[in-house]
Amino acid sequence: MKLLLDTHLLIWAASDDPALSGQARSLIEDPNNTLYFSVQSIWEIVIKSSLRRPDFQLDARVFRTNLLDAGYNELSIEAHHALEILQLPPIHRDPFDRMLIAQAISEGIVLLTHDDIVRQYESAPVQYV
Repeated sequence: MKLLLDTHLLIWAASDDPALSGQARSLIEDPNNTLYFSVQSIWEIVIKSSLRRPDFQLDARVFRTNLLDAGYNELSIEAHHALEILQLPPIHRDPFDRMLIAQAISEGIVLLTHDDIVRQYESAPVQYV
């Protein structure tokens, strides 16, 4: 199965955070699954890091390199992903989440998330873990 991880799941998996559920860990560690991260997640990390919040200190360059080294595939943002956002219902306004949802729909990839709002997109291939 092709899996696109939401930004917070990527961070939890990379840091071995106990917030990562057993179900998420099993899916991530299953060698039959192909793992993806979106360039959007790197962009989100860059923005949050640039705010210099003491509770968010993550080097986006190192994080991206570590994801690639761990076997994740990088998913670029394409115009058709942005256009897919036009088809999404107005459930919430987070542009990062909406891009991930649009990418999952466009690419036929299951979006793994632990976000209660994202799971409300019933027409999207979202799996709440």
